[in-house]
Amino acid sequence: MSRIDTDRPFMAVRIAVLTVSDTRTLAEDKSGDTLVARIEAAGHRLVDRAILPDERVEIAARLSEWCADPEVDVVISTGGTGLTGRDVTVEAHRDVYEKEIDAFGTVFTMISMQKIGTSAIQSRATAGVAHGTYLFALPGSPGACKDAWDEILVKQLDYRHRPCNFVEIMPRLDEHLRRK
Repeated sequence: MSRIDTDRPFMAVRIAVLTVSDTRTLAEDKSGDTLVARIEAAGHRLVDRAILPDERVEIAARLSEWCADPEVDVVISTGGTGLTGRDVTVEAHRDVYEKEIDAFGTVFTMISMQKIGTSAIQSRATAGVAHGTYLFALPGSPGACKDAWDEILVKQLDYRHRPCNFVEIMPRLDEHLRRK
């Protein structure tokens, strides 16, 4: 069973948030606001935040830019994970990934099924790793962002979480780049 190991210190993670939308502004970005509030309440650092239109090349470029920045450990995007023609966030993420975290989408779907039933099938939430940075693509609703953070990310981004977590393996994510 998962638990917090109080013998381990908390380690703040540096997180960038990207909202993908053709229509939202920062003032109307409830999903981004939801993520920022939870990131800060958990004790992590918001290092950047942006809104981009549903344009695959622009999204992939921003993700790559953040992955190249040593001040960014994690990128969380919200929006553009659906099935319509303009929903290209998942494809942009996959353009950047070195490795996909397949179970993230599965676990997110399991959580969503409890909240929205079979409508969960329409989400393409995904996660991966690139250049030592974790990337998570969440649906654009505040409820989906709450579910992903409260049920998955708050635990996996906490170094104290047992039996394992994303933070403890962070130093080894780019070890293949250091091999000779």
